[in-house]
Amino acid sequence: MAKMGYAWRFFRAGGLDQVRLENADDLANLRTLDQKLWVALSLPVKGTEIDNRTLKIMDLDGDGRIRVPEVIAAVEWAAKRLKDPAEVLKPPADLALDAIDDSKPEGQAILLSARGLLNALGRPKDNNVSVGELLDHQKILAKTAFNGDGVIIADSAADPAVHAAIADIQRIQGPTEDRCGKPGIDKPRVEAFCNDLDAFAAWWAAGEQVASGLTRGDRAPIAYAAFTAVRAKIDDFFVRCRMAAYDPRYQAFLGGGEAELKALGASDLSKPDERLTALPLAQIAPGAVLDLHEGLNPAWRARIAAFVAEVVEPLLGATTRAIDEAQWQSIIARFTAYDAWFAAKKGAAVERLGIARVRELQALDTRGKVMALIMKDIATGPEIAGFEAVERLARLRRDLGELLRNFVNFSTFYGRKALACFQAGTLYLDSRSFELCVRVDDPAVHSVMALHSKIYLAYCKCTRITGEVMFIAAAVTQGDSDYLTVGRNGIFYDRLGRDWDATIVKILDNPISIRQAFWSPYKKVIRLVQEQIEKLAAAREKSVHEAGATKVAAAGQVIEAPPVAGPPVKKEPFDIARFAGVFGVIGLALASIGGMISGFVAAILALAWWKVPLALVGLLLAISGPSVIIAWLKLRQRTLGPILEGNGWAVNGRVAVTIPLATALTAMKQLPFGALRAVKDPFAEEKRPGRWIAIGVILALLGAGAATYWYVIRPWWAKHHDHGTTTEVTVTPGAEGQPAEVKVETTTTTPAVEPAAPPKP
Repeated sequence: MAKMGYAWRFFRAGGLDQVRLENADDLANLRTLDQKLWVALSLPVKGTEIDNRTLKIMDLDGDGRIRVPEVIAAVEWAAKRLKDPAEVLKPPADLALDAIDDSKPEGQAILLSARGLLNALGRPKDNNVSVGELLDHQKILAKTAFNGDGVIIADSAADPAVHAAIADIQRIQGPTEDRCGKPGIDKPRVEAFCNDLDAFAAWWAAGEQVASGLTRGDRAPIAYAAFTAVRAKIDDFFVRCRMAAYDPRYQAFLGGGEAELKALGASDLSKPDERLTALPLAQIAPGAVLDLHEGLNPAWRARIAAFVAEVVEPLLGATTRAIDEAQWQSIIARFTAYDAWFAAKKGAAVERLGIARVRELQALDTRGKVMALIMKDIATGPEIAGFEAVERLARLRRDLGELLRNFVNFSTFYGRKALACFQAGTLYLDSRSFELCVRVDDPAVHSVMALHSKIYLAYCKCTRITGEVMFIAAAVTQGDSDYLTVGRNGIFYDRLGRDWDATIVKILDNPISIRQAFWSPYKKVIRLVQEQIEKLAAAREKSVHEAGATKVAAAGQVIEAPPVAGPPVKKEPFDIARFAGVFGVIGLALASIGGMISGFVAAILALAWWKVPLALVGLLLAISGPSVIIAWLKLRQRTLGPILEGNGWAVNGRVAVTIPLATALTAMKQLPFGALRAVKDPFAEEKRPGRWIAIGVILALLGAGAATYWYVIRPWWAKHHDHGTTTEVTVTPGAEGQPAEVKVETTTTTPAVEPAAPPKP
């Protein structure tokens, strides 16, 4: 029984407290570990990188899923058969016979089977059994004469006579397949066959006494067959003759009607015809005898000839040409006893072998020798049946540790020394490698659940030249998504090292990094400007194209039409007002942009020097802050659980994908350490520093001019030239019928100039 109050040890990873599995005591007490502390509660048999057959062996109820009780059962089953249960926690290796615990009955049985397996493989002195050698039981058992299923094949017998007997049994009773798929026989078939042998031999012996005075030698069955073939027709002939003797009027009807004979005469009588067979055997007459050679119905001539050769001549003499009804009755009497014997036939299944072969098989003691082989095969059953137990133990020794490190805890995933069982391989795309790639059956279905992972996922369709197709979901956890679009191609390497052509078919968009979120607003603005410019350029190009096409068409019409005299064409004068409006709009836009720039520069320069950096930082935060905050919140919520649950897993907790882990899961392009790099690029675009210097000088002059205006010119002008103006409006009502008088007085006030200070003495 498991110990109570076992002192478990835990480690912290992915925001979870995960149990350590390090020794045999941990495995022995696994049943007592609260299931709330398991990282996973179930996983599907298909879709992981653990051997599918291993998981099927562990799936005790056959529902296609591995759950906690089945994991515990596998651990306890292996622990009873290994000297050190912690063997399953070690790196995968072959099953060593020395590791099997032969002090327990379970271990003894497996050890016996393992040695029998090595004998069957022709390696009796080896000490290791690999899973690869156990992949195909039929190939292993096909090399053995006996496979323990109670079914033997002809090759199981070394004696040629027994080999032939087994073939006869299989031919008579029908074959049954052994566990290797080969046709053979089992105990019920042997018993039925031998019982038929004895019954048929006894029945035949009784028939030989009955037929001793009936015909020649062993031809009684042939004679009986010839007799029964014509018995009903000869009986019919003599009955018709008696009817004709009874009343002559029946003779015409019993011999075949005129209408029947006419219809038959119009037919092709060279072919079998049932109407001819139905006519009487010979001419009907009162008291007639049956001539066995002349006047016979052609449809019965061959059967009558066999009857004469096998029955009439042996019983009545070779000179007999015809028989009357009395002779016929005597023949029937001779066959009465034989008829009764034949009706009591036994062992008919082996009749086609012939009495000679039947008696030969009896003399061989077929029952005893074949049954001895079957019992020998059955005796090897426990050893052969143990092959499956050997395979199960070998698979658990190799795969159970990996399952525990991907089920009870996720130490493989967070340990970063090997890929977890749900990681299908590595995707190379967009100068990056993506390590967290999960197999999926249907991207559309999987993405519904994976959306809650808050991870940027690129679903790819992977194909091979062999026609194989699979889908993966690759987690993008570093870099940006500028060039990750549907249709982009990459290469995917699975766990076996095979390369697949990968094409993005669906994208699940989520923040990738803080850096991406920071620059996202600016990229969106630039992208928007580019799109607007492209739209305007496209519209302008379209209008120019349409205008050109119109002018070309008009020119063609002018050339084709004959000249017509008329008043001279008056050219439209240049409309300066229209273009003035266009220039005004352009100037207004430039003035707005300049005003914004000058206002921004003025606001910056109005601050103290130490406040300028703070203002610039504040501006950047105002623009990028919202997207950065949203991205930061989502990045903190990234979790692996929904990605696995989309494939049918039941993850027990929030398996976080932290920023350091995310950085490790996606590798960016970088040059190897110590690599030499030529900086000069012969195909780089030509750089023009003068242009940028000119732009910088212009911006500096604009800034200096704005500063001079705000800090020098404007204060001086306000101090020396600013005039205050006062306007008074007086309204005097006019006389009747006269308008009111309005008087406006404007007064300008000039600021007083302070007298100069007297010179100091």
